[in-house]
Amino acid sequence: MPQPLKTINEKVIKNWPKADRPREKLLKQGEHTLSNAELLAILLRTGTKGSSALDLSRKILQKFKTFRNMGHTDSVQWKEFKGLGNAKLAQVRAAIEIGRRFGEERLVDKVKVKSAQDIIDLLMPRMRDLKKEVFKVVLLDSQNQIIEIHEIIQGTVNQASPIIREIFQKALEYFSAAIVCAHNHPSGNPEPSKEDKAFTQELVKAGNVLQVKVLDHLIIGDGIWQSVLD
Repeated sequence: MPQPLKTINEKVIKNWPKADRPREKLLKQGEHTLSNAELLAILLRTGTKGSSALDLSRKILQKFKTFRNMGHTDSVQWKEFKGLGNAKLAQVRAAIEIGRRFGEERLVDKVKVKSAQDIIDLLMPRMRDLKKEVFKVVLLDSQNQIIEIHEIIQGTVNQASPIIREIFQKALEYFSAAIVCAHNHPSGNPEPSKEDKAFTQELVKAGNVLQVKVLDHLIIGDGIWQSVLD
């Protein structure tokens, strides 16, 4: 039996009382008062026939559980949700990435590097879930304060020479006194490979020649990490 029109209309958020609508609630009471489903519903904007954006959000959260899980899933895993096209999916993933970058920027403003753990706290949230290997270099001044974090686009230590040239080109460009390098292992296992160790030896040698100290080379796994220099 077809669903009564009145029931369908009640599921459309614009037909709800204003105080119950996620967008109006956010503007009046603040974003911190909204549930994860309500925040996601604002990004989605619309649902499908007979299902509100909030209903769709709840289904998505039921499947993925957390925003972090949403951020590192393949697009194929979203196909089961009717009404969730490429545009909405792009909005969701862009918002999650903004959140990651905001967290990184906030930490960079405060960080004076005292240990490898400071770098891990900064990079782990974004790098632990990457599906491809990405290499980053953290540029430091003479007081071990972060100048810049430079990403070498999906490079690998198997391309050692190009990476080393680019690392020290950036280090010299920003007048860095020292650097910390880091890359992820998509497998989740941070144990250094033979290539990782050989690359790090070449990196340290180049740093000695150019008088830029290589403080560490960190490998990031899934919630765990390891230093190649240990």
